[in-house]
Amino acid sequence: MNRWEGLDEFVAVAECGQFSAAAERLGLSTSQVSRQVARLEERLQSRLFYRSTRRVALTEAGQTFLQHCQRLQDAREEALRAVSDLGAEPKGLLRMTCAVAYGERFIVPLVNQFMAQHPQLRLEIELSNRPLDLLHEGLDLAIRLGRLQDSRLVATRLAPRVMYLCAAPDYLQRYGRPHSLSELSRHNCLIGSSDHWNFAEGGREAQVRVQGNWRCNSGEAVLDAALRGFGLCQLPDYYVLEHLRSGALISLLEQHRPPNTAVWAVYPQQRLLSPKVRQLVEYLKQGLAQRPEYS
Repeated sequence: MNRWEGLDEFVAVAECGQFSAAAERLGLSTSQVSRQVARLEERLQSRLFYRSTRRVALTEAGQTFLQHCQRLQDAREEALRAVSDLGAEPKGLLRMTCAVAYGERFIVPLVNQFMAQHPQLRLEIELSNRPLDLLHEGLDLAIRLGRLQDSRLVATRLAPRVMYLCAAPDYLQRYGRPHSLSELSRHNCLIGSSDHWNFAEGGREAQVRVQGNWRCNSGEAVLDAALRGFGLCQLPDYYVLEHLRSGALISLLEQHRPPNTAVWAVYPQQRLLSPKVRQLVEYLKQGLAQRPEYS
């Protein structure tokens, strides 16, 4: 005997409150539904419904059993959708957001390549340095940098993100090289979006408030000022690795480099991602891994 027999009929009766309404929902006869539920009760050795001439009501055992059956139905439908979605073509509207500079440099080119491969997809990208609320704004996806704060979101790691403290050789020749976090107060620090820089000290994260005569909320602008020898900067790897390799910048206080953060794809909690979001996230992950900044 199939141990699953009667579960769909039981749930339909519980949700509809009548055998006839459940039969209509399932496209079966009332007698078929009644027979399946009776067989289910017999197998369970437990009464699931109190029956009257007009309506039925769940027993205590029925209420407990219903919760489990509904979860089983959800899991079954999710499994079926997961398989059918494997080859599904991304289509419809996808709304996403990303920080401006990172989006322009890395994400939008990859998204455009993805769009070229999937002409049924429509896209809206909002580049903003303000972290938008995905649920409130109705967004399907966000690309976030650093550490995540919103526990309502599910995250997939797309790429590493290592922070470097560095300066141009010219600056270091004139002002010396810092050998400890306490020495940062003696240096001109090029401040980006925050005057609190993150480091590692004694196995823990530490924040140091820095100061200087230059500030701009653009990573590219901070990089340009650092290359000109204006002061120290703390920037992610994708800004500075090329210049560290060429010697145009020198990495400093490497023993205090903050724990690696990351580039994340985040999306609202849901049991199954739509094909458009799932396939784009995987495409971004593969595309970023091929960039020289992450090699």
